Amino acid sequence: MAHPLSGANLGTLARVAGRSGLPSHVGAGAMIGLAALARWPFSTAEKLAIEAKLPALEEMPAPVFILGHWRSGTTHLYNIMCESGEWGFVPPVATGLPWDLFGLAKLFNPLLEKALPEHRYIDNIPVTPTSPQEDEIAIANMSEVSFYHGIYFPKNFAENVNRGLFFDGCSTGDIRSWRKQFGYFLRKLYLHQGEKQLLIKNPVYTGRFAMLKEMFPDAKFIHIHRNPYDVFVSMRNFYSKLLKEFALQGYAHVDIDETILTVYERMMNDYLRDAEGVPADRLVELRYDELDAEPIKSVEQVYRRLSLPGFDDARPKFERYLASVATFKKNKFDYSDEAAAKVEARLKPFLERWGYERPGRKAEDVAGPDNNDEGAEEGASHGETAA
Repeated sequence: MAHPLSGANLGTLARVAGRSGLPSHVGAGAMIGLAALARWPFSTAEKLAIEAKLPALEEMPAPVFILGHWRSGTTHLYNIMCESGEWGFVPPVATGLPWDLFGLAKLFNPLLEKALPEHRYIDNIPVTPTSPQEDEIAIANMSEVSFYHGIYFPKNFAENVNRGLFFDGCSTGDIRSWRKQFGYFLRKLYLHQGEKQLLIKNPVYTGRFAMLKEMFPDAKFIHIHRNPYDVFVSMRNFYSKLLKEFALQGYAHVDIDETILTVYERMMNDYLRDAEGVPADRLVELRYDELDAEPIKSVEQVYRRLSLPGFDDARPKFERYLASVATFKKNKFDYSDEAAAKVEARLKPFLERWGYERPGRKAEDVAGPDNNDEGAEEGASHGETAA
């Protein structure tokens, strides 16, 4: 189970490999295939046994979704809110073994807990058996349409990423299948989490706002955004580390900078278009810098505006959690004029919309038409925190 794809079913593996080629890392590919084969009878038995016990999606309380581009603070907000104990969320075991959540997962959970990394690969956020996770790794184990298949099979990096994020090249049947597996996972998760209302965090869903509203008419949403300059340099680290750790094929051809900029542009434009006109009691916009500076005030704002119950009772739990991570050591990245220029050339509409400035520069320096970058604080270090 060293690779996240070890929790996939045989059908998903066959479809992804058929489109993207076999793993060039033969040993890792063989272990993933053997894990899927060995689990197949147990996964099949669980699916047959559990289906009758699962509620229909419309019988469940509509989820609350945390949206936002990667490295924008979604994990920090997710971790805080889940401390209340009132939400159903995605635990690590559900991401690794979504097909086997009520069977093999229980048997192997002690081993899986020991195998968890001490920290996330992309930052210093601790990982525990109860750490809330985004559900995209689980979806990648259940569907061939997933952003993570770009990471796992980078030979077809652009195709897999665009299919996984925007359904590019997907047939109606492909999309229908994805929706079915997504719904199946949420139904299982709801039962696994004691039938609590689900709080789901996944940056991918930022570009699927319209679909989520259609699937869950009563869902509520939190969108958190962060300075695109910070997001850009942090995403370089995100892709570099995940590809190094999980790619099953060579990835020297991947243009990370272009991927970051293209995905950000498209995802945010899709989100802003689909969020237009959504009532204020259904969607809250939150700035990461405000969450970082005043987390309790920010979380209270989310609860009040979305009419979510339980903030007052949960406040002491939120405060204890925040005290426990007060010494968290954030990643440090260097800014350069080259990186900032890329952001300004491609993401200017979002800088202007949310009032973000180049870190380490005065607003008038950024806006000045004759600015030649002399005197810029090139290489100034700035803090980095969880996605």
